[in-house]
This record gives sequence, C-alpha cells and structure tokens, in this order.
Amino acid sequence: MSATEHAPTPSEYISHHLGHLANSHDQQTALVDMSYINYDTIIWSVFCGLLAIILMYLASRKATSGVPGRFQCAVEMVVEMVNDQAKSIVHGNVSFIAPMALTVFVWVSLMNSMDFLPVDLFSVWLFPLVGINPEIHHRVVPTADLNGTLGIAIGVFALMMYYSFKIKGVGGFIKELCTAPFGPAMLPFNIMLNLVEFAAKTFSLGMRLFGNMFAGELLFLLIALLGAYSHFGGIGQVIAGSVWAIFHILIVFLQAFIFMMLTLVYMGQSHDAH
Repeated sequence: MSATEHAPTPSEYISHHLGHLANSHDQQTALVDMSYINYDTIIWSVFCGLLAIILMYLASRKATSGVPGRFQCAVEMVVEMVNDQAKSIVHGNVSFIAPMALTVFVWVSLMNSMDFLPVDLFSVWLFPLVGINPEIHHRVVPTADLNGTLGIAIGVFALMMYYSFKIKGVGGFIKELCTAPFGPAMLPFNIMLNLVEFAAKTFSLGMRLFGNMFAGELLFLLIALLGAYSHFGGIGQVIAGSVWAIFHILIVFLQAFIFMMLTLVYMGQSHDAH
C-alpha cells in the first residue's frame, strides 16, 4: 500500500493476509466451488513436496553404517518411529504403507512449518523488492487452506479404497459394506452407516489439520497487529510472537503426527474385516 493511502484497519489487515492468490479476483462465496484455484496453495504444496524428496534423498545418500551424524540420526529416528507404528497398526504387508506414512509425516510437517515465516515477509519485504504488487493476496501455509488438507485426505481415502478392494476382493468389500455391522437383515442401514463413515473419515481428517493450522496462522496475525494497534508496541509483539512460535513448534509436528497416525489407522481398517 502506498504512503498516500490510509493504513489498513485490523480487519482489513487480517482479511488481506487470509486471501489467496487465485484464478479469480472475486471472493468465493459458496462452500464448494470447483471453478476457484488457489495457486499459492498448489505452489507451496509442490515446493514442500520437492523439499521432502530432496531431504530424504540426501539422507539416503549420506547414510553410513558408522557413527551417524545429527541429520542421519534424526532421520533414522523418524523412520524407525513410523515403521514401528505401521507394524503395530496395519496387520499385513507394510512395505508400501510405511514409506507412504513417512512421506505424509515429512510432507505435512514441512507444509505446517511454513507458518513460522513472518506474516509480512512477502507483502512488505519480498514483493516490493522484485516489483510485485504488495497488495495481491498470497498465503504460504498450504495446510491452512481447507482445499489443501481435503486434497490430501481424499488421496488417503483413495488409498483406503484401493487396499479395501485389494485385500478383501470386490465380493468381500461389497459383503462387508452390506452386512457390517448389524448383519444382513439390516442391509440398507449398513450401507448408509458405512457410507457416512467413509465420508466422516475423509472430512474429519482434512478439517482437523486445517482447523489447527488456520487457528495458528490467525493468532500469528493477531500478534503481528500488537506492534501497531496496542500499547505493547514492538516489544510485546516480539515477546508474544516468540512465545507462540515456540509453542507452535509442538503443534506443527503434533498435527503432522496425528495426520500420519490416522492415515495408518484407516489403512489398517482397510486390511481388517469387521
């Protein structure tokens, strides 16, 4: 915003930072509208995915049977943790599921960690340096966008359906869909209950992650307003921001762990029969 224009109000400041770089300048009003594409969510999701691949590749290349370094030790701890959880939850072959769960954990952790970037890093500092209009909307936390988290959840749902058909067979899956949990006599209710369960798993998986990360992002924005709209000034902003950032480290990795564990639970359920 230029110096000749008025400073944004707190609501305008928050609304600006919560807007997306989308294919339309009009604000989305419908809960579901497939015509909107949030480019920033796609860009930063791909960026974090590529970064996860690079980190895992470097870890495998630098792995040694001797005394491990700090990076190798940290990666080995994560791999062992994920592998142990996969074996304890999924009763079957985990040769694909364990690496998938590791990918989910690392990818979601990196996307959540984008929340540690200063809220004004792009609009105030970087965009003016490269000649980009600082008033454009841009968000760097893909998991604070419901589209991003539900996209991952739908991917988990697709894998859950794939393994349900692969392990149980088409006949076994249909039989379970029609007879569990009340028995063959309650076929219509069994089908409705199972369909609701599939939908609930998918939406709850995505919305849980979104809710926690959106709340964390919103709190960072409120803390950023302390410097301009409160008597605490910059000192209060630094103190409050530092305290919340330290606490947010736990939230970032805890939410990634919960997302990974629920993914493993759903994979395990697709391997088991009712």
